[in-house]
Amino acid sequence: MPVSAAEIDELAASYATRSAEDVLGLALERFQHVAISFSGAEDVVLIDMASRLRRGAFSVFTLDTGRLHGETYRFVEKVRERYQLALDVLSPDTIAIERLVRDKGLFSFYKDGHTECCGIRKVAPLRRKLATLDAWITGQRKDQSPSTRATVPVIQVDAANSTAERTLVKLNPLANWSSAEVWNYIRQNEVPYNELHERGFVSIGCEPCTRAVLPNQHEREGRWWWEEATLKECGLHSVTNKPG
Repeated sequence: MPVSAAEIDELAASYATRSAEDVLGLALERFQHVAISFSGAEDVVLIDMASRLRRGAFSVFTLDTGRLHGETYRFVEKVRERYQLALDVLSPDTIAIERLVRDKGLFSFYKDGHTECCGIRKVAPLRRKLATLDAWITGQRKDQSPSTRATVPVIQVDAANSTAERTLVKLNPLANWSSAEVWNYIRQNEVPYNELHERGFVSIGCEPCTRAVLPNQHEREGRWWWEEATLKECGLHSVTNKPG
């Protein structure tokens, strides 16, 4: 059933301080075509919650950029097997990748920024997927990035991916959680996680653009470390997270 912007605003207000399970339960019950976006620790918390809330199947997708760590691929497979997922693995357009590498080489992002590469490897495949959904569920938290995610609500209109004919809803059940709460859940429920976390990696993306962080460094400092802090988004969330 289609949802109006006014209804989304009402839901956002009424669920603003509700539990993550409540928000996730709403997403799974209210929307027919809804999927969990999976890449990191927060997302597996949501998958684990969904497996407890819903006895039947639920949809999960992940982005394979072609540049992930070997540990990340093993982690994805571990999650797929643990929760018996019919995981939808999204890949970038081969021709676009070949053109980028031919024209600019394998590491152009170190010189001219990561936007173009992420646009091809992440944003375009995501948009193809979102065009088939009524809503999507992410593991975003407000404290992940003070400059780009501090205002993330639990429910919002995904203005960047909505059209005049279709309003896409974006749900962030863990928006009000801290990193400590995420990891407490993982430990208490023996949820799978990426083994790179044991080596100082906190926010994990593509191998050339991710590194471990030092004690007391913010988790996003390990991503695109050669760029300004306000630019440390790959494009999957940056548009929809801007205040206003």
